[in-house]
Amino acid sequence: MSEGIDVGSPDEIEEGTAKVVEPEDSGFDEPIAVFRTESGCFFALNDTCTHEEASLAEGWIEGDTVECPLHSSSFNLRTGKVLCLPATVDARTHKVAVEEGRVVLYPGVDADDAARTAD
Repeated sequence: MSEGIDVGSPDEIEEGTAKVVEPEDSGFDEPIAVFRTESGCFFALNDTCTHEEASLAEGWIEGDTVECPLHSSSFNLRTGKVLCLPATVDARTHKVAVEEGRVVLYPGVDADDAARTAD
């Protein structure tokens, strides 16, 4: 298993926003967006939209989905599944957890289908 990366305290990522973890910080080959939904759940996807070069972290989060700010493709935050065109390729998921009061990202470890909430 990949070593976890401390992304910060849950309060450092506001509900309905995301924080980008750059490759030099994660050791992964692409930027990873760590999302916090309005219900307080955390998810992580590769930050770059699979359709074109756009940051998903800059998109709109609604429920368990994120909409790309460039062409409005949307992705399921739990599974990375693409939900609408123009994207046709799913986004890569990464495991994220709240452990001992910290948000921990596991780059390269696929997320399971369980949300991680701030306790």
